[in-house]
Amino acid sequence: MIPAAHILQPLIDAANAVLSFFHFDMGLEWGFAIVLLTICTRALLIPLTYKQLKGMRALQAFQPQIKALQEKYKNDRQRLSQEMMNFYKENKINPLASCIPLLAQLPIFITLFYTLKGPMREDMCGQNEMSCGDVPFHAVQSSATQAQLEPKLNALKQAGDLTANQATNVYNHFSAIKPLTDGVSSFGEKFFFIPDLTANAVGAVLITLMILYVGTQLISGIITATTGDRNQKILMMVLPFIFIPFIISFPAGLVVYWITTNVWTIGQQAAVNKFIPAPVVPTPEMAAAAKPPPQPPKKKKRRR
Repeated sequence: MIPAAHILQPLIDAANAVLSFFHFDMGLEWGFAIVLLTICTRALLIPLTYKQLKGMRALQAFQPQIKALQEKYKNDRQRLSQEMMNFYKENKINPLASCIPLLAQLPIFITLFYTLKGPMREDMCGQNEMSCGDVPFHAVQSSATQAQLEPKLNALKQAGDLTANQATNVYNHFSAIKPLTDGVSSFGEKFFFIPDLTANAVGAVLITLMILYVGTQLISGIITATTGDRNQKILMMVLPFIFIPFIISFPAGLVVYWITTNVWTIGQQAAVNKFIPAPVVPTPEMAAAAKPPPQPPKKKKRRR
């Protein structure tokens, strides 16, 4: 186990306890347990999100000044960047404010990665050395007693389908803790079109997950972008594609988490736009109309 897992071990234990509560005590499927964990996490981040929202609304109020700077230095990108940084500093504006809620979720994201690779696999299919879809379910499912399970696992071990350690873990878990009956169809690793939440998605499942991830990420990025800043817009459009090479190597359950949090962001921003609308940024015509008319020239007093 790499050091990051040791650092995050308290969070991993907490995440696994919450997932186990949703699954064993509330009776939810493991996939829905991940979705509910995501919802709870985002709900806990609402105070931080609200704080960032206030900063972003302030940024929207400065749009006329920002656009004026962009127009003034449109032919000098270096000077424009310098002036924009000075403007942000003078007005205490963080141009990357909309990215902060995303960064705040990074430790949670890493925590869930290790949970899916470790404790969740142990709870789901009795071991953490391979994905639950690779555990010989039929051998476990059709064995109602220890005497029936042991020879089947030994045969799989001799055939090279299981290591000795994997066979021991599966035996200890399912013979003593939670023997499966004939009415059970899987370890619970399936979720809608995803065959195994604890394994990397491949083929059509991977393509579908990537489409859902990129689509929801782009929508959430677009609706949360609050300024006309070109760099921010480019960042929001590029970020989903930068993460794709990493996401491909993640367990499918982690992609479910990411898609769910994107959907939450979209809904949250829709609610914000409805109940806390952005300030009206005056157009040049509105600004000109708002100016008081010039005072009539004073009449000169005639000298008598």
